[in-house]
Amino acid sequence: MKRRDFIKTAAIGGTASAIAMPAIAQSAPEVKWRLTSSFPKSLDTIFGGADTFARAVSESTDGKFQIQVFAAGEIVPGLQALDAVQAGTVEACQSALYYYWGKNPTMVFATTMPFGMNARQQNAWFYQGGGIDLLNEVFAKMNFYALPAANTGTQMGGWFRKEIKTIEDLKGLKFRIGGYAGKILQNMGAVPQQLAPADIYPALEKGALDAVEFIGPYDDEKLGFNKVAPFYYYPGWWDGCATGHVCFNLQKYNELPKAYQKVLHNAAMIANLDVQSKYDFKNPQALKRLVAAGTQLRAFSPEILDASYKATQEALAETASQNADFKRVLDSYVAFRNDQYLWWQVAEYPFDNYMIRARSRG
Repeated sequence: MKRRDFIKTAAIGGTASAIAMPAIAQSAPEVKWRLTSSFPKSLDTIFGGADTFARAVSESTDGKFQIQVFAAGEIVPGLQALDAVQAGTVEACQSALYYYWGKNPTMVFATTMPFGMNARQQNAWFYQGGGIDLLNEVFAKMNFYALPAANTGTQMGGWFRKEIKTIEDLKGLKFRIGGYAGKILQNMGAVPQQLAPADIYPALEKGALDAVEFIGPYDDEKLGFNKVAPFYYYPGWWDGCATGHVCFNLQKYNELPKAYQKVLHNAAMIANLDVQSKYDFKNPQALKRLVAAGTQLRAFSPEILDASYKATQEALAETASQNADFKRVLDSYVAFRNDQYLWWQVAEYPFDNYMIRARSRG
């Protein structure tokens, strides 16, 4: 079966008998949308997820549903992508929803929670644990609907001009970091700053930043952070994974035929898997290149991780006491995470740990 035919079949229910494609083609309206991304075209993996999504939508509808993709800055700045969707300036956007946690802190769970789940676990929560529906109950109050469409996997801890050995080394550190983690690091004495991807390198180069985190080796190499900051820390405890979403103006989404809504769901799932597999493919080779070029890998100390975990629990409890939506989603997320790590402790982690040690032994 050709890929295009497979996508068309999957998008209408998984079997050819669900709805005959000729009937859909005859009754399908012509729809043209615009999608603005929070990312520049140079970040081909994550930005490419928007292209993958739009292409799958078109192929699933014989070209009747077209979504034109625009990079950050072509319509609105990257960190205003969701605002444009809410206002109806564009029908759709691609973004990381924790950029907008100031609108409602519940947004963080769409991307990731500090010390949250890894990529497979979070996808299980989204698709099987009710996460998508739970979040969209909140997003409906904000005039948009969202679907996972770009999982990066676990991220790195970022680039630092100096070594970070103790909690004291975080004090006063001007650190580009997105999402709710900025609140936690601020409580620990750092000075968090949220910048769009295109603005990060100039700020680091000019000394306006002491450290930056973004995604991982492949994108970080492209952005050139290693040219300015030599120390590359791991793990990014604030991003056990990070999920980018495609978001739709709620009225525009509700106006679509049900078959087209199903197309959006399946196209987003295709993009989500495609982006994650590309990062898993590209990051190892990029990390080798960075280390060969002089990058110094460093692990965050147990002291720093323990202090960060404690500060995270305190911040989550504080926010949950102030926001009922946040508490409801947090309760679902944490319960699901706890069960997931019970299973990973039994099977996944022992296997991965053995294979890592086996590789080290050669």
